[in-house]
Amino acid sequence: MDGAALVTGASRGLGAHIARRLAADGRPVAVNYLPDREDAERVVADITRAGGRAAAFHADVTDEDDVTALVAAVEAELGPVDVLVPNATGPQPVIDAVDVTWQDHLDQLTFFVKSPTLLMQAVVPGMRSRGGGRIVQIGSDLFERSAPGMSAYSAAKGAQLSLTRTWARELGPWNITVNVVAPGWIPVERHASMDPRYVEAYRREVPLGRMGTPAEIADVVAFLASDAARFITGERITVNGGHVMD
Repeated sequence: MDGAALVTGASRGLGAHIARRLAADGRPVAVNYLPDREDAERVVADITRAGGRAAAFHADVTDEDDVTALVAAVEAELGPVDVLVPNATGPQPVIDAVDVTWQDHLDQLTFFVKSPTLLMQAVVPGMRSRGGGRIVQIGSDLFERSAPGMSAYSAAKGAQLSLTRTWARELGPWNITVNVVAPGWIPVERHASMDPRYVEAYRREVPLGRMGTPAEIADVVAFLASDAARFITGERITVNGGHVMD
């Protein structure tokens, strides 16, 4: 399978690194963005300078019509989507459990259940007709850490894992693998103002003695998207230096 990769929320953060890494493997890459056109174009420019092929695509991946139009646009410009990485996310506020509302839960489920479902439904018919594909979800080790104030986020990540395993069983007969890469805390641009003392406290809890990097997440995504992972499906690979072991 050498078709295009669609990475949502790829204008910055982990998504940008994943997009660059998949392009380095020779895949055309669709860099999806919503508010950050300049950042998305910068990722595309990085890929192009490195000899790869990419294009930026504006779409709200929580909206059904936008997702349908996005996949059609990607396939018209870059070719069929053989790799899907639903990476887009939204705000992740810290809210005490006694204050969490149903809307707080829906906000997280929108990104980790609704959006992946819409994207999967848009790309799977083509994958089936071509004899296979790869879906790589981006999870989180917070599902195990049960961090206070993150109940809505953690619950949605648990639902995302359940989706992945069910899809793996349903889509396996068509040679479509479905897996989750679950990072620990990987500092990216939005963590620039984080208190250094918090970063150091986290680092001391990591058996490997350091923070992970976005490139290390991107490498695992690229592996699962490759032919080397052709017999791996329904799995969750935690990438956190041993901070949580499940």
